[in-house]
Amino acid sequence: MAKTNPFDFIQQVRSEAAKVTWPTRKETMITTAMVFVMVVVASLFFLVVDQVIGWGVRSVFLGLGG
Repeated sequence: MAKTNPFDFIQQVRSEAAKVTWPTRKETMITTAMVFVMVVVASLFFLVVDQVIGWGVRSVFLGLGG
């Protein structure tokens, strides 16, 4: 790999950074809201699954012990 001097490297970085398309404020807010919604949905799903598995384990162990 060929070495480039620091000045050329900085120019290349600036050139590449100029090509970046940054999201608008609205796009960022919508994406953030969707992440929070998915976190709530996933946490509710895992809460329900945990409760069902816990109920199943308790019923098996209490059924065998009683």
